[in-house]
Amino acid sequence: MSEFWLISAPGDKENLQALERMNTVTSKSNLSYNTKFAIPDFKVGTLDSLVGLSDELGKLDIFAESLIKKMAQSVVEVMEDAKGKVQENLLANGVDLTSFVTHFEWDMAKYPAKQPLVTVVDTLAKQLAQIETDLKSRTAAYNTLKTNLENLEKKSMGNLFTRTLCDIVSKEDFVLDSEYLITLLVIVPKPSYTQWQKTYESLSDMVVPRSTKLIAEDNEGGLFTVTLFRKVIDDFKTKAKENKFTVREFYYDEKEIKREREEMARLLSDKKQQYQTSCVTLKKGSSTFSDHMVKVTPLGNPDRPAAGQTDRERESEGEGEGPLLRWAQVKPFIAWNPHKAPEVFVESVLRYGLPVNFQAVLLQPHKKSSTKRLREVLNSIFRHLDEVAAASILDASVEIPGLQFNSQDYFPYVYFHIDLSLLD
Repeated sequence: MSEFWLISAPGDKENLQALERMNTVTSKSNLSYNTKFAIPDFKVGTLDSLVGLSDELGKLDIFAESLIKKMAQSVVEVMEDAKGKVQENLLANGVDLTSFVTHFEWDMAKYPAKQPLVTVVDTLAKQLAQIETDLKSRTAAYNTLKTNLENLEKKSMGNLFTRTLCDIVSKEDFVLDSEYLITLLVIVPKPSYTQWQKTYESLSDMVVPRSTKLIAEDNEGGLFTVTLFRKVIDDFKTKAKENKFTVREFYYDEKEIKREREEMARLLSDKKQQYQTSCVTLKKGSSTFSDHMVKVTPLGNPDRPAAGQTDRERESEGEGEGPLLRWAQVKPFIAWNPHKAPEVFVESVLRYGLPVNFQAVLLQPHKKSSTKRLREVLNSIFRHLDEVAAASILDASVEIPGLQFNSQDYFPYVYFHIDLSLLD
């Protein structure tokens, strides 16, 4: 499953024992895989500041989730030619998102815990805002490139009357640099091919005999060349029209044709490089975030493997992904987990009081069908944290005057939900 529950309980002896019971029960019942979620010793500040930060972090959580959704959608759009590989490219520092969430470790170098907590949160907020700005800029650039390419592709996909001819004609099809002769292009309906071959030389005086050649076809007709003297162009066009032959206005300009071909090739290459290239890499040191390493501290399963790469290791590999996809893998996801740590810290201090002493645990339910049972287990084990609320959760028939809450949304412990399925 791509769903996670992030909870915390007081760190006293009674609750540490409760956490062990939780791990034993969930493990034996195959309800969830649990790991410790390490949170640094932040500076508490005043109670008023924590209340304000609680509201700020709640808004930041909503903003971060919205940003990740946009980022994931950008990956889908960029990988339009390889949609089957979207999930494997929704990565963070080279690991899948599940591993990144379960192996997360706070970056003390980037976010010093000695700073006031409000400063740490402000840094996270500014980085998320910068990521949003970068995402808008990069997706706008990609969409412009895509639109320009689509416009060129439309020109090459129309019929013989409208499509570009740069990929059809060649220099050898024309008489060039002649003072007296010129080669015209004529569109002839398919049923009229025989008529054209019999009559084109007589449509006007001074038509070069045997000068016609079929150089392209579509469903309706063919594109023929014909060479004649310049001074009879108008007369030839008139007679051709009377016979339902259409002279396509076209002047062979080798430089212009070369420019158009190169532009098409460049746009195709640029678009492809947005998601796959072997030569385009991010410059070292250009990352908004410094190196992040993720590692795991499992509860009850020490054999579960750890995985992870730093940003710089990903960047230095130098191949596999293009600029937009590569940026998407390095930037947004590594801003999702960090703000969870201060969020859990703030809510835990507000719930459990001072001195700061709590333990945070990340649970990954094994099955969607087991979440109800997992919730029952947690509420039962930690009911002592809020006897009144827990009693009502466990016995919905009990009515307590003055207490109103939704048993599906209330927990006797600090609880946060992380849902990676929003990226599916």
